[in-house]
Amino acid sequence: MTGLRARQKADRHQRILQAASELFRSSGYEGAKIEAIASLAEVSIGTIYNYYENKGDLLVAIVAMEVNEVLNAGHQVIENPPAHVAKAVDKLVIGYIEHSLVYLSKEMWRQAMAISTQQPESPFGKTYGDLDRALTDQTCALIKRLQELKLVHRDIDAKSVGEMIFNNTNMMFTVFVKTEAMTIAELRAAIRRQNKLLLDAAATEKD
Repeated sequence: MTGLRARQKADRHQRILQAASELFRSSGYEGAKIEAIASLAEVSIGTIYNYYENKGDLLVAIVAMEVNEVLNAGHQVIENPPAHVAKAVDKLVIGYIEHSLVYLSKEMWRQAMAISTQQPESPFGKTYGDLDRALTDQTCALIKRLQELKLVHRDIDAKSVGEMIFNNTNMMFTVFVKTEAMTIAELRAAIRRQNKLLLDAAATEKD
């Protein structure tokens, strides 16, 4: 019985988040109403408020769902990375950005970034910061793994390199989110170009 209740709760959570994601996209964050989200998710308004205090909580939950999926995919990259530094980093960080619009639109990302910047000590802001740190740590872990595989020079500071790669990716992703006309392909090309010099220097084997 406990297992059934847990599955039902997880199913409600998933339906609520999927409904919120759909309505945030179609109606905009400000335009989406909790009542409409509840109707689409086929739950009561009270059920939503049992889990989330406001739309900001729903938005950060959607961001967390997105980030946790790319983190899970990233674990597989670290366990079995391509035997080439640039390709391994590409698989990880390009995977991050290519998944970014599965649940969130650019407008939703702008709203999330604005809330996290304006309210850094709020539960939303802290959760958003924790997710960013988890992605940073995973990028650093990949560089460390490549170092263990002797694909990256052993005297390289893996943490610093990982931080630089993720920080640049994050900065370019912010530009992408702010620039409505910019495409994923353009973002991908910019990140690859900017990472090339650093990765060429870090790699033990050259192309």
